[in-house]
Amino acid sequence: MRRKASILAAFAAFALVLGPALAEARPGGRSSMGSRGNRTFTPPPVTRTAPDAARPMDRSFQQPARPGAATPGAAPAQTRGGMFGGGFGGALMGGLIGMGIGGLLFGNGLFSGFSGFGSILGLLLQLALVFFLVRWALRFFRSRQQPAMAGGPAAGGMRREMQGGAVPPQGAGRPMGGAAPAAAPVQLNQSDFTAFEALLRDVNAAWSRRDHATLGNIATQEMNTYFAQDMRDLDARGWRNETRDVKLESGDLSEAWREGNVDYATVAMRFSLVDVTYDQQGQVVEGDPQRRDTATELWTFCRQPSGPWKLSAIQQGG
Repeated sequence: MRRKASILAAFAAFALVLGPALAEARPGGRSSMGSRGNRTFTPPPVTRTAPDAARPMDRSFQQPARPGAATPGAAPAQTRGGMFGGGFGGALMGGLIGMGIGGLLFGNGLFSGFSGFGSILGLLLQLALVFFLVRWALRFFRSRQQPAMAGGPAAGGMRREMQGGAVPPQGAGRPMGGAAPAAAPVQLNQSDFTAFEALLRDVNAAWSRRDHATLGNIATQEMNTYFAQDMRDLDARGWRNETRDVKLESGDLSEAWREGNVDYATVAMRFSLVDVTYDQQGQVVEGDPQRRDTATELWTFCRQPSGPWKLSAIQQGG
């Protein structure tokens, strides 16, 4: 009986730790990653589609432009990623897993010193508490590290429809506070928004096919580095993720600007899709092939002169 209880506790503990990684396996779904030029660490303006501030970047080749934030010769930010994320949270989760595995190997159950149903329930409650405390702490420290964004969308023209309608002049309605570095405005037309919507579908389709060649044509080298890393993380667990039937429900232009000869555009998109993770035997690990999920993300695109738009960053809605 005690052995069965230990096994159940082990599965529950692993579910607490692996749950976020399983549920967020779609491209970009588990983190905010990529670069937005000089605005990488400046929150994009909120929109009606994404009324909350976007999550700060978890992984980026860019470094924050403030004293003490970057150390010359330090490892790039993307090397600190992984399915569990980097930093304190990843170390803590890794420690919990390691402690549990060690207990099982030495014959003491998941965690030695715990016995009986009441103790197991208490252990699970403690693990859940630790998980949510770590999650809260990570968000708190990340928000302290980013410039604050005050206010909401100003009236009069910040919103640009992705599905039809005229495009107001760029620059009107930028929120006061959390201002991004000055840059030349960029005028967009409906063909640009059509390209953004197509890239949403194409990136998900190429991800599901594990088509690195196509991803290399429609996303920046940095984003492809993260996609390849995330696929390796899934491979290490014997999983594969597929997203299909992607449908854009609504979309707003958050901001568009030019740096040198590169154009950038950040778009808030709410979309629905079927998002399922399978194991090597084709069994469903997470998700439901018959159910549509909804996500809200901010995608940043960039283009060189006379070149196509490419995916440059994905940020999770707040």
